[in-house]
Amino acid sequence: MTQELLDKALVEEATKKSGLIWVRGSGEPTPPGPGREAATRALWHVWHDGAACVVGDGPGEQPLPGLTGGGEAVVTVRSKDKGGRLVSWTARVVELAPASPEWEAAVGELKGKRLNAPDGEAMPERWARECRVLRLEPTGATAELPDGSLAERPPPSPATTRRPIPAALPRLLLKRRGRR
Repeated sequence: MTQELLDKALVEEATKKSGLIWVRGSGEPTPPGPGREAATRALWHVWHDGAACVVGDGPGEQPLPGLTGGGEAVVTVRSKDKGGRLVSWTARVVELAPASPEWEAAVGELKGKRLNAPDGEAMPERWARECRVLRLEPTGATAELPDGSLAERPPPSPATTRRPIPAALPRLLLKRRGRR
């Protein structure tokens, strides 16, 4: 009984303090190939009323593939100070019905954490129309943390951050060194 309480406290405190959680839903298809598992996705969340709440699957929001109401998910939480894996736990996925008291309470918390929303105060109405709000409720089971790195190549995307450096940049940098 004591270990269960310690595990519950670890899950709650680690998840509350972490800005991101990594979630792998049981409903996501497994990629073909030996040793391949369903993708784990980083999701922003809030801890509310004993569960991690997430919003997504709408325009401009995070994707929630494989997370279906009534399904299960594995949630991995990182340490806020060091960034390493701290705990993995199994969750029951519950989809909240828009305008229900549970949905209103979760959205109230999520709204405060959503950064750079294009529609500000109209965000809850858009979430009710176009998105899903999910509760990831801990089942009490913690999973064994895997050995080694789980790093993977990012999924293909048209986004890019690399561009050629401007032609004048090397001259500018060398001039500054020469002045010192």
